[in-house]
Amino acid sequence: MGTRMTGRTEQVLAAFLVDPLGEHYGLDIARRLGIKGGTLYPLLIRMEEAGWLTSSWEDIDPVAEGRRPRRYYKLTNAGAAQASVARDRILHLREGLAGV
Repeated sequence: MGTRMTGRTEQVLAAFLVDPLGEHYGLDIARRLGIKGGTLYPLLIRMEEAGWLTSSWEDIDPVAEGRRPRRYYKLTNAGAAQASVARDRILHLREGLAGV
């Protein structure tokens, strides 16, 4: 299953390249990109359905931690390839705008 490579999708994928092997939770990504969860979470779901991400819930005691468990997302090999394409497009666009 494919997903459209919108500008927002490119941004989210590129955000994973900060630590491409790491796990990232939605709220952290939303804060870094300055977007709302209502925009981000549907993208994460579509990217997971496309096979670009995997996700899992952290195993914590919510009472002891004082917060709800986080769902962590991680790039798959296919997602890493798409993220590289997204990063290259973003850089190309920035270079083009710098020359204007």
